[in-house]
Amino acid sequence: MAVEVPEYTRTLWWYSRQPLVSSRVPSGVRAVVESSTTRSWKGMPLFATSFSTWTATFHPSTFSTVQYREEADVSFLALSSHPSPPHISHPFSGEEMAALPTLHTCSHGFSGKPSLSSATASTIFPSNMSLVFGDLSSLCCRSIRTRQRPKSARRSHGLHRSWPLVRAAVDAQPSGITSKESDDRVRVAKLDEIISERGACGVGFIANLQNEASHGIVTDALTALGCMEHRGGCGADNDSGDGAGVMTSIPWDLFNNWANKQGFASLDKLNTGVGMVFLPKDETNMKEAKAVIMDIFKEEGLEVLGWRPVPVNMSVVGYYAKETMPNIQQIFVKVSKESNIDDIERELYVCRKLIERAAQSKKWGDELYFCSLSNQTIVYKGMLRSEVLGPFYLDLQSDLYKSPFAIYHRRYSTNTSPRWPLAQPMRLLGHNGEINTIQGNLNWMQSREASIKSPVWRGRENEIRPYGNPKASDSANLDSAAELLLRSGRSPAEALMILVPEAYKNHPTLMIKYPEVVDFYDYYKGQMEAWDGPALLLFSDGKTVGACLDRNGLRPARYWRTVDNIVYVASEVGVLPMDESKVIMKGRLGPGMMITADLLSGQVYENTDVKRRVALSNPYGKWLNEKMQTLKLANFLSTAVMDNETILRHQQAFGYSSEDVQMVIETMASQGKEPTFCMGDDIPLAALSQKPHMIYDYFKQRFAQVTNPAIDPLREGLVMSLEVNIGKRRNILVVGPENASQVFLSSPVLNEGELESLMKGSNLKPKVLPTFFDIRKGLDGSLERMLKRLCEAADEAVRSGSQLLVLSDRSEELEPTRPAIPVLLAVGAVHQHLIQNGLRMSASIIADTAQCFSTHQFACLIGYGASAVCPYLALETCRQWRLSTKTVNLMRNGKMPTVTIEQAQKNFCKAVKSGLLKILSKMGISLLSSYCGAQIFEIYGLGNEIVDLAFCGSVSKIGGLTFDELGRETLSFWVKAFSGDTAKRLENFGFIQFRPGGEYHGNNPEMSKLLHKAVREKSESAYSVYQQHLANRPVNVLRDLLEFKSDRAPIPVGRVESAVSIVRRFCTGGMSLGAISRETHEAIAIAMNRLGGKSNSGEGGEDPIRWKPLSDVVDGYSSTLPHLKGLQNGDTATSAIKQVASGRFGVTPTFLVNADQLEIKIAQGAKPGEGGQLPGKKVSAYIARLRNSKPGVPLISPPPHHDIYSIEDLAQLIFDLHQVNPKAKVSVKLVAEAGIGTVASGVAKGNADVIQISGHDGGTGASPISSIKHAGGPWELGLTETHQTLIANGLRERVILRVDGGFKSGVDVLMAAAMGADEYGFGSVAMIATGCIMARICHTNNCPVGVASQREELRARFPGVPGDLVNYFLYVAEEVRGILAQLGYQKLDDIIGRTELLRPRDISLMKTQHLDLSYILSSVGLPKWSSTVIRNQDVHSNGTVLDDVLLSDPEISEAIGNEKVVNKTIKIYNIDRAVCGRIAGVIAKKYGDTGFAGQLNITFMGSAGQSFGCFLTPGMNIRLVGEANDYVGKGMAGGELVVTPVESTGFCPEDATIVGNTCLYGATGGQVFVRGKAGERFAVRNSLAEAVVEGTGDHSCEYMTGGCVVILGKVGRNVAAGMTGGLAYILDEDDTLIPKINKEIVKTQRVIAPVGQMQLKSLIEAHVEKTGSTKGSTILREWDSYLPRFWQLVPPSEEDTPEACAEFDSRAAEQVTLQSARQ
Repeated sequence: MAVEVPEYTRTLWWYSRQPLVSSRVPSGVRAVVESSTTRSWKGMPLFATSFSTWTATFHPSTFSTVQYREEADVSFLALSSHPSPPHISHPFSGEEMAALPTLHTCSHGFSGKPSLSSATASTIFPSNMSLVFGDLSSLCCRSIRTRQRPKSARRSHGLHRSWPLVRAAVDAQPSGITSKESDDRVRVAKLDEIISERGACGVGFIANLQNEASHGIVTDALTALGCMEHRGGCGADNDSGDGAGVMTSIPWDLFNNWANKQGFASLDKLNTGVGMVFLPKDETNMKEAKAVIMDIFKEEGLEVLGWRPVPVNMSVVGYYAKETMPNIQQIFVKVSKESNIDDIERELYVCRKLIERAAQSKKWGDELYFCSLSNQTIVYKGMLRSEVLGPFYLDLQSDLYKSPFAIYHRRYSTNTSPRWPLAQPMRLLGHNGEINTIQGNLNWMQSREASIKSPVWRGRENEIRPYGNPKASDSANLDSAAELLLRSGRSPAEALMILVPEAYKNHPTLMIKYPEVVDFYDYYKGQMEAWDGPALLLFSDGKTVGACLDRNGLRPARYWRTVDNIVYVASEVGVLPMDESKVIMKGRLGPGMMITADLLSGQVYENTDVKRRVALSNPYGKWLNEKMQTLKLANFLSTAVMDNETILRHQQAFGYSSEDVQMVIETMASQGKEPTFCMGDDIPLAALSQKPHMIYDYFKQRFAQVTNPAIDPLREGLVMSLEVNIGKRRNILVVGPENASQVFLSSPVLNEGELESLMKGSNLKPKVLPTFFDIRKGLDGSLERMLKRLCEAADEAVRSGSQLLVLSDRSEELEPTRPAIPVLLAVGAVHQHLIQNGLRMSASIIADTAQCFSTHQFACLIGYGASAVCPYLALETCRQWRLSTKTVNLMRNGKMPTVTIEQAQKNFCKAVKSGLLKILSKMGISLLSSYCGAQIFEIYGLGNEIVDLAFCGSVSKIGGLTFDELGRETLSFWVKAFSGDTAKRLENFGFIQFRPGGEYHGNNPEMSKLLHKAVREKSESAYSVYQQHLANRPVNVLRDLLEFKSDRAPIPVGRVESAVSIVRRFCTGGMSLGAISRETHEAIAIAMNRLGGKSNSGEGGEDPIRWKPLSDVVDGYSSTLPHLKGLQNGDTATSAIKQVASGRFGVTPTFLVNADQLEIKIAQGAKPGEGGQLPGKKVSAYIARLRNSKPGVPLISPPPHHDIYSIEDLAQLIFDLHQVNPKAKVSVKLVAEAGIGTVASGVAKGNADVIQISGHDGGTGASPISSIKHAGGPWELGLTETHQTLIANGLRERVILRVDGGFKSGVDVLMAAAMGADEYGFGSVAMIATGCIMARICHTNNCPVGVASQREELRARFPGVPGDLVNYFLYVAEEVRGILAQLGYQKLDDIIGRTELLRPRDISLMKTQHLDLSYILSSVGLPKWSSTVIRNQDVHSNGTVLDDVLLSDPEISEAIGNEKVVNKTIKIYNIDRAVCGRIAGVIAKKYGDTGFAGQLNITFMGSAGQSFGCFLTPGMNIRLVGEANDYVGKGMAGGELVVTPVESTGFCPEDATIVGNTCLYGATGGQVFVRGKAGERFAVRNSLAEAVVEGTGDHSCEYMTGGCVVILGKVGRNVAAGMTGGLAYILDEDDTLIPKINKEIVKTQRVIAPVGQMQLKSLIEAHVEKTGSTKGSTILREWDSYLPRFWQLVPPSEEDTPEACAEFDSRAAEQVTLQSARQ
């Protein structure tokens, strides 16, 4: 019989004695497995898994079948890939393994291909075997090349969805090695090269502290690597891994065995270097490369002993990987002239650098790569999946391969064309993370090249340059910098402390106990800008093995040590089987922490031990005291310097508008914070505008999404710093007092007094460079000419010894013919010039300017090279405002808080600093010193000549203004100060608020009125007028520069697909209930459900009353939703898309299972990189109930970094959501920016079903103005890049592409379709259609028509009915139909991705004719499937998971179905992720969040994977005996979760970390008891759960809004930041807690209330009962002595509760008395 085999999703060994019957085949090949059963095959034991049942599935094959012959004795046997999971013994030797068919698995439910020929496969089974595997791999490839896909497969959208992806992978041209640039000039790092490589990973190391080499270490590393496959990614062929590798010591026994066989003498391990080399594939090129290598070794006096081809098994390599696979060989060289290990390593390093330099000029230069060249270590790596690294490299299987340590690494590249060299480990490091400041780091490293010198290099420094490569990954460049320091004599630990410093400022432990460590960091802060970003770094030089974590701790790192002196560090626990009784130490790396193992001494050094040893090596504190100067803060001026007329002239000349002064500067001066606004940015890009703009408006801030997290400046500011050192940065390779000779600034914002102090009081030899250009001989060419002169002047000043350049546009008198150069242009040009001339380290740049007043402007100046800014005109404007009669009267009358003139300026500077922290944080950057020069911006509208001179390396995709055009725009401001009829007040350009005659706004009153008329009157003619209004508007967005063209004849509209079909592609934006009113939210949802489109819940949950269809409607009204009108029976108010945002407000299991789609909001168009905010006055009782919070208390969502802080963590959240609701598609919302295609590729590989691209012009309920205006890019560019990158990488069929941002008409829909979108989102316009009049006061709660207000009296004015929105969308659909008919196409499917249907409009722009739209109009081909097929494919699967096994158990299904009690025990492994999530979803769907009366008592034994116990519901009592990874109890709504170690451990449970980071995130109920410590961010956003834990890391109880947390041990820093509800009890045995608490909101008190004491004691009693905690028992036994050592953390909303208030009873009595008196 023939068996079609479904999709394979899990690696395991198994077999079955139960005969297969044909009736069971369609649902998958099922095997019942005996527990712990051993059988033999070919005389060898074959082990089964311990699961009682298992359903296994394999890759779909519509093009071949597996032949099955039923026999009585053995009915089924399947053998999977090597290495097997840790819980299963490996039955085959390497040789026998090579003879077996390999059934590959790929994470995230996408499958791979087997790989042996059918002849081989059919001979490996005994003749009586019942199942014979054909060659699926070769059949697959052959059928791809020779056969059409069968019709049945074309129609299918279920299991067969992977097939076109494989075909796409094969059809696509492999991305080969890029051609080498021959230009030898100094090259500035370019953003577009940097953003093409992003990644995240799973890493670990194993080290024997006795330095005993064994093969067991290597096999354990490979096994651990295999158990982190889910942390990696696969390419479009589902088989080529993004990269896996190991670093070990050199296996001399293996190589000597080879040498002896070759007739060589045994290798001299003291003087032999071994190179692992990737050589060109082409035979001729390979020989040439080898010749170059050998020539250089010979020139250097090294003897080449021989080349060894590395034995590999090609059959396990994926298609893409095979296409780009290099020739892999090892070279052995003898270093006779050196005897010291460090000198030998240095000599090998020099040789490698010389080889790399020689290769640069060769055509094969990019194909040559040394994985390692060392006397100590060797790296085996490749573009492979974890589990095939061992089978691929046959060396790794040899018993002769022995090492005392191994570092292993599995890469998840968001770029789906990863390259072999970018696999890790690198030569020194294995890096899991992302360096956010990489562009700046590369530029600064390049700048250092001129100054770096060290005696150890013996004058050969020039030969080892360059120190970075923009085309390599951030990890490779960090490795290069660390290697330079290491080879220059630093230890690995010291190198990493210099490059990746911890957050040492205000650190209570370091400042008090280890001041020498603080001195070390302070010394190097001025020498090396931090390589900032989330990073877990593993490192080894062969003598030391270690790991360190970034300052934020945004990567998981667990470690443990066994009694036999082996140390393990890994991203996850459970990657190896472990006898817990032999584990003597268990812990985790916290933020900024380091651990090292000295292999020579056998010592393990934990964090402070490592750092003290390094810090005490030199008297850093003494040097700082002697040499470092600190700039003293100067008082602000107390009087105005200019008269009002002069100020006005300056403001006009430098581009200020009345909005800038009144809405920005004056708000900052009066309130000390940035102004808040709403509704998004709907004005034209600066290059499209008819109004003059300052140069800053051409720049958009970049932001973190997916590959790296934004960080939280509000709640986690302790890791951030605005400090900066100015002055010369000397030779970093030499340590000495001179390097400390700098000036320390606490902030980059200077007042006039501080600038004067720098000019007079320091030893920096400052030089002032005026920044004006002369137009007396005409404007043309003058700006560029003067810029070049400015650069020459800067060059001369630095060469003359100046360490401080002050670029100043200050002058005694403004001159009409000497306009100021835009200061950003001046700073950028000088910065770039000094870099390219090797002078940048010799001087700092300060901008003394009138042209800077907003946070964005400060950020631009610092990002392009300024160390500090003195905003003299902004400060003068603050003084003028405070002294004005109007302000004085307002303060006198109490209508404005009184501030002094000094306080006004101080407030302004405070607001700037807060804004800078926010801008840094949205890119995930902590330190201003790392942001300086990092160029974290994109440019929209400046041409190449400007970019190349001043902003080299920044992305400017659409080109734009020339120097002369920019000069004209600058002059248009300048002349206003000199015209005879100079206005007496500043002009209002209307950039922020709409005003007649001001800047055009897309959402304007006329547009709103026309739309209201059309939808309310249901008038086609009125809609035509609306269309005409849009058609006649000024150019507002990039798509306005395009028009349609077609080579087809028009067709009748009747032949075009129906409007009913088209509207199903429409969605509304994610507007939260809270930001908008209940009436608006529900009316939009009902309208979309009528149409078959999708509304979006936004953040904040949803009322369950909305999930059922209405059946009680009479005359348009329903008692179920009495506040709405225009209803119909059958209407439902549910949102089809339910949003899961960073605040997790309202996210419960029932909310999740009642969604058609689940949207993960990574970023929001109006404020990407930031969390949401809901002002307290909008948090009504109803909103608070839905969000499990307190009425009137402001709600701030954290930035998206808690469980989506990397690509593998986003993939885990996608997995979690698919787990709880396997029927809901998961969408991921991104915001357009350069590099989004790379990000989207990672999201597609993470198993998302939908990717949404939002434009920068999306709306918002409340956001800082600078965020609305200056972050994010146009969706036209973001969509184009995403669509084309996905197609190029064979991933487009995996995902639906949705786009939103400023959509208003059918033209917008068709433009988006031609650029590649399948679905279309409408946000602001949907609100307008339901009644919004664009008053733009959403953030005030005063919306006059009740659309965006929670005030009852205003909501009563809401004018909208669902029918209005239905009418609007039907009109848009009819407009789409009309245009399709004109173009000659019948359906939207036919034009999606067809950019050839677009062409540039013949239109004249006011500012420039140099915009280039070729990027938007380019094409890389079309998807293999139609858009409809992509949209209708089944939800992506998690594959078969442990929950399926449990749910298939009759007793469990009976207990769920009939609310009974069941008890079960089952084994669990780290690859079992989100366990219990699916069971919780089944219960929630049937019973809601609280309705289940049964009990599932399930005990798990082992190491649980991520998200264990997520989304639990009441009635689920889950116990884990073992340990768990990150996200335990995520989103749990009820039940009980107990985690306890096994009974006999070699470690003390309360001292051990037993659960990972971010546990209990967003919990809304239930209880958690953990015997042991938790990692960082415990109970973040907990709203109702109760928890007891025996210690936590940093940021515990952050953003809590309810519930109760008891911590019976030490905590990290920043406890209770943003905690607005709930209580925490923390035991403080050594009086160290108080400095660790964030006191911004909570107050700290002893547990004085009797009810609080009872609550605490009862929770500890429950903890002891559930876990057997010895710590808890001791506390209870000695209760009277322990109770006074507890602190209670109480937010204001809990102060009057009985648990927190000792006088509660008397207060309550008083309340009753008062009420009685009133009655």
